[in-house]
Amino acid sequence: MRRNTLMIDADDTLWENNVFFENLIEDFISLVEPCGYARAYIRHILNETERKNIRQYGYGVRCFGRSLEETYLKLAEHAAKRETLALIHGRVVDLERTPPKILDGVPETLAYLTQRHRLILFTKGEPAEQAAKVERSGLQGFFEFIEIVPEKDHETYGALVKKHKIVKSLGWMIGNSPRSDINPAMRIGLNAVYVPHQHTWQLEHEPVLAGAGKLIIVPAFRELREHF
Repeated sequence: MRRNTLMIDADDTLWENNVFFENLIEDFISLVEPCGYARAYIRHILNETERKNIRQYGYGVRCFGRSLEETYLKLAEHAAKRETLALIHGRVVDLERTPPKILDGVPETLAYLTQRHRLILFTKGEPAEQAAKVERSGLQGFFEFIEIVPEKDHETYGALVKKHKIVKSLGWMIGNSPRSDINPAMRIGLNAVYVPHQHTWQLEHEPVLAGAGKLIIVPAFRELREHF
């Protein structure tokens, strides 16, 4: 059996992540709705604010909190209340402390895979925040390396391949995000396994593109045992 290098995403691949953000966003929209805006418009403004802030501050809960506060101040204008900002801040702090909820089948599948292949945890985000989530997950022992980067694009994948001397034909990126996991990996000639998640972040959505490598789509993480 050939030994592959499996690069595995973390958020919404190994554990639930975005559903907690989405729950807070729904509450936030309900908070802002009395200002006279439609829910879809509030979400649109929040998405645009997040895109702007990500370019400057990167990913993570604190950047998300900044985006919520900026969106509230922009839409509420002179009606903005200090206690509402404090409420938003408190909810963001609670979100940051939320322990990872491991997805069904993940630990036993990782235990199976790590005996047969080289596993690298490859995630993006604020380094300290992501490292803390990895530690709290208890899954770090399944991986030979843990890589946390500010962005996952084809340049980052190229650097990862070079750093770990990955043979592209034996390299696989496994994740739930077409934008960050599947398309950039396949763009540089890696293979990919797409594991769709119903709560994948809107800003990670894009069509899955064909590349030079192989593409496998599985309905759940545990299905990886059928392929590796």
